[in-house]
Amino acid sequence: METTDHVLIVDDDRGIRELLATYLEKNGMRVSLAANGRQMRAALEQGAPDLIVLDLMMPGEDGLVLCRELRASKFRAVPVLMLTARSEEADRIVGLEMGADDYLAKPFAVRELLARIRAVLRRVRMLPPGMEVTESAQILSFGDWRLDTTARHLLDADGTMVALSGAEYRLLRVFLDNPQRVLTRDQLLNLTQGRQADQFDRSIDLMVSRLRQRLQDVAREPRYIKTLRSEGYVFSAAVIPLEGPQ
Repeated sequence: METTDHVLIVDDDRGIRELLATYLEKNGMRVSLAANGRQMRAALEQGAPDLIVLDLMMPGEDGLVLCRELRASKFRAVPVLMLTARSEEADRIVGLEMGADDYLAKPFAVRELLARIRAVLRRVRMLPPGMEVTESAQILSFGDWRLDTTARHLLDADGTMVALSGAEYRLLRVFLDNPQRVLTRDQLLNLTQGRQADQFDRSIDLMVSRLRQRLQDVAREPRYIKTLRSEGYVFSAAVIPLEGPQ
């Protein structure tokens, strides 16, 4: 039996909430509504949705605060599509760093939002052909690092945990599941955010730069992530799956 996707909309604008709810329900989705963080938490206690549409600019607890809270809670696996009235790339990167899965600037067409929702849901449920994820491995070892894929912790050679944002974890996971394979910017954006890049989208380059900083990887002489001009990136280190915590 086919299940109906459940979307939770968190936005302080009642008009936007009702407009989106009407459109998404018309297109076969089940929708819950929340005007603020308190109502969002109450809705989540009724059951985890398949996706959360979260407004960035809200009075009190804004979308960044709530997204950070979600990623530290038992609902950390629920994908988040963040809405904002600002379209600057820096704002998009901040949202992705806090753990958002995609970003859409207001004003937007409701058809585009629906397409983004469906793309994110497809991404979290499956990867494109040839891009396999090693879900059975709890620990992925590479160089001086280990990634605990269950707890989503990155550990250095001394066993010290290095914090990763949701976007950084997803990007690193894609690299580790596809070592020695050239990945284009479009592929990386699709695998990490479930969408295609536009002409001026440099968010992947910025995220790679931030991930390199976490790995202490020098761009000029990279040990892990190499840049291939006009092609994309390749994770060059050997990746060894381990059965459990070491």
